[in-house]
Amino acid sequence: MADARNPDRFLKKRGTTFHYYRRVPKRYELLDSRGTIRFSLKTSSIDVARMRRDSFEEADNEYWASMRIVAVEAPGNSVQKAAMAKRYAAANARALALGFVYKPVSELANPDNIDDVVARLMALKQSEEGEVQRRQAEAILGGVDSPKTTVSEALEVYFNEIAVDDQLGKSKRQAYQWKKVKRLSASYFIDVVGDLPLVDITREHALKYQRWWRDRMLSPAEGEKAVSPNTINRHIGNIRVLYRSYFTHIGEEERPNPFRNLFFKARSRVEVPAFEDDWVRTKILKPGGLLGLRPELQLITYMLIETGCRPSELINLRPEDIHLEDEVPYISIKPSTKRQIKTESSIRDIPLVGVALEAAKRAPNGFPHYHDRNELFSANMMKAFRARSFFPSPDHVIYSFRHSFEKRMQEANIDYGLRCLLMGHANSRPSYGDGGSLSYRRDEMKKIVHPFKAEIFELFDASE
Repeated sequence: MADARNPDRFLKKRGTTFHYYRRVPKRYELLDSRGTIRFSLKTSSIDVARMRRDSFEEADNEYWASMRIVAVEAPGNSVQKAAMAKRYAAANARALALGFVYKPVSELANPDNIDDVVARLMALKQSEEGEVQRRQAEAILGGVDSPKTTVSEALEVYFNEIAVDDQLGKSKRQAYQWKKVKRLSASYFIDVVGDLPLVDITREHALKYQRWWRDRMLSPAEGEKAVSPNTINRHIGNIRVLYRSYFTHIGEEERPNPFRNLFFKARSRVEVPAFEDDWVRTKILKPGGLLGLRPELQLITYMLIETGCRPSELINLRPEDIHLEDEVPYISIKPSTKRQIKTESSIRDIPLVGVALEAAKRAPNGFPHYHDRNELFSANMMKAFRARSFFPSPDHVIYSFRHSFEKRMQEANIDYGLRCLLMGHANSRPSYGDGGSLSYRRDEMKKIVHPFKAEIFELFDASE
């Protein structure tokens, strides 16, 4: 430690200019990663340099004092944990740079690892001296503890540092929903096992979590619905990914994942029944059948019938996606800088025919009320359809329109490739061409179009 009585403490002269030069005290190394602080004081005058040095010295002393207070009052605080994580990651990086995988000292203490320990000691002997050697020693010989980051804290690291690219292109609502599911998975684990540090989670903790889900699947509490295997697998999978991603992030890729291979066999797809043609024509396309609903809901329903779109694709149409002035009117399903779409194969142009064309003419700007509000749209539609008894069975949902569209194309022997294109499905067969012109697509779609009465839109226009 520098002598406070030394008037030239922390000063070094390089050429004609004085520099502030000071090591971070060892007791603060965990909290302050600067190592050696050095910068120019931009003066050749010793008196000015001392005055500027005093200001920086006082600032550093106050900074370290505040760290000490925080560390004493809250030894598990986020500042410490962030510093520990940074130090641990640095130790992993140093070990790799010297040709070793970082291993904690408890693992190296195993007699079976004697050869590995000898090799590490030999490498250390050949390394540099002083402070550099001390840091290399703790890296090679496992002298840095894994940071005690809890599940909830690791989740925030995942959102803010690890999975940033997964959120690029998502709308505000999409990002919220993406995080919501992962927060829910973490909250279930915390409720069952606790908000444990990730390094302390064992296979037994993971099995306890799986058993809890198993009971909810096989023996749900009275009044509760059994949880599906797919739902369980998603929540366990989210914790498995969090664990793997976090330790990869801090440089510990080889750590065994306690959630590995934990899942329940499940049906890969839940069948959604299609609306029968007669039901659509006599119930939903009955003139006045949708009156009383919000205008956007009526128009979206008509467009669902004849486009096969996912509801989210229609409610998020922008004015530039609706092409009514073209020779063949159509809509474009495509991503934007503010919103992702489900898959690359979902990008497509769909001609407008039948009731879908008439509905689109009345919504040239899309559906702003429901834009990026999938949950609101779904809740409103389900409530409206149930109130009007528009569902033939409890298994029918709004998505049944999409299945009905696909079924009609299949029964009309429309080309498989065109069916995949219009539905936004990946085509498993060799692809030749671009799916045909818009006029070709339109003519094929006209083979399955539902007849409708002009009175539908006369009543709609009159109610506006």
